[in-house]
Amino acid sequence: MASTMQSTQHTTTEGGSGNYRFALVSLTSLFFMWGFITCLNDILIPHLKAVFSLNYTEAMLIQFCFFGAYFLVSLPAGKLVKKMGYQKGIVCGLLIACVGCLLFYPAAAFATYGLFLGALFVLASGITILQVAANPYVNALGSVETASSRLNLTQAFNALGTTVAPFLGAILILSVATGAVEGLSHAQAEAEVVKLPYLILAGMLGLLALIFSKLNLPTIAEHNDVSDNNDVVSHKGKTSAWQSMHLVLGAVGIFVYVGAEVSIGSFLVNFLGEEHIAGLQEADAAKYITYYWGGAMVGRFIGSAVMQKIPAGTLLAFNSLMAAALVLVAMNSSGAVAMWSILAVGLFNSIMFPTIFSLALRDLGPHTSQGSGILCLAIVGGAIVPLLQGVMADSMGLQLAFILPVVCYGFILFYGAKGSKM
Repeated sequence: MASTMQSTQHTTTEGGSGNYRFALVSLTSLFFMWGFITCLNDILIPHLKAVFSLNYTEAMLIQFCFFGAYFLVSLPAGKLVKKMGYQKGIVCGLLIACVGCLLFYPAAAFATYGLFLGALFVLASGITILQVAANPYVNALGSVETASSRLNLTQAFNALGTTVAPFLGAILILSVATGAVEGLSHAQAEAEVVKLPYLILAGMLGLLALIFSKLNLPTIAEHNDVSDNNDVVSHKGKTSAWQSMHLVLGAVGIFVYVGAEVSIGSFLVNFLGEEHIAGLQEADAAKYITYYWGGAMVGRFIGSAVMQKIPAGTLLAFNSLMAAALVLVAMNSSGAVAMWSILAVGLFNSIMFPTIFSLALRDLGPHTSQGSGILCLAIVGGAIVPLLQGVMADSMGLQLAFILPVVCYGFILFYGAKGSKM
């Protein structure tokens, strides 16, 4: 029980490196799917804001409900995955996410904002279980030295999903013209637009659940709950993941990173629509979000290679410094400079989540599932920070409200330079 993550190659039931490669290739589909679904919220926000005449604070309830699920579900999900194993946990998460997508149909039929929020919560609960299972699974499929690089590579496919989502979302949701429909109000007609995209997603998630239930994937034995009673498991003198300072600080890092990333993405359409920035219509502005998330995808591929030569913490500190600087430029400029500065933040966001995640999980051994649950709980930052920025945007203006992500990047700089080594 005192073994480290470095020994996972000797504790799996399907020991070959070829089987690791097959597992990693299979898992990339999951990273793509939850990236696509999460980023589709950036399209839902301006659409539902217009349909229900919401202010910024009310519109940010979309992200609050979606990422709030991480706060409520992550720790139970960690226990579930520890009992069931990574593969069954993945199947469970896919099925719950599928149900969440199906719930968009009645929400659209009744054109009720509360039902949309409820559907988003169920969908996010499934995504939470996927995150709790898949991230540490990828982390464990190989040596501890290459964990950050490996997780960055698979997260690059997550970024591919976030890159594709704004473009397709703009076509399927924001660009669809809704004329007068007999028996339907304007709000109902506009809400109907979201039915097809989420029914397609439900079908894809259901298919993935079926496929993953049949795959023969390696089992990470040292991460399993091998105790049949309530015995306390000790690893390097620690009986809980909470006792590892680098994990606790990593959880704060995940909180502020997801908060900053989601805040920027959530306000991009409205920011680019400002007359002194670009004056773009919603459907046109949504397509530019592709550059923000596309930068994250490119950056993760680059980061995966660079981390073979440069320590992960050093690269994390550099990227957070650059991201903060770009946001400050966007806050204090206008026109093309402001637009491309805020879009370029995505490039430096790229390696932050997987790098913080892998650094925080380092050497937790049998407490890895608990640690993953704690880190995924911290993703609730995507609920809190955008809501706070929405309140700030309503009171002090949208452009000035971007000071909040700058503060978030400041903490990430600290974690990369020092906190991850504690």
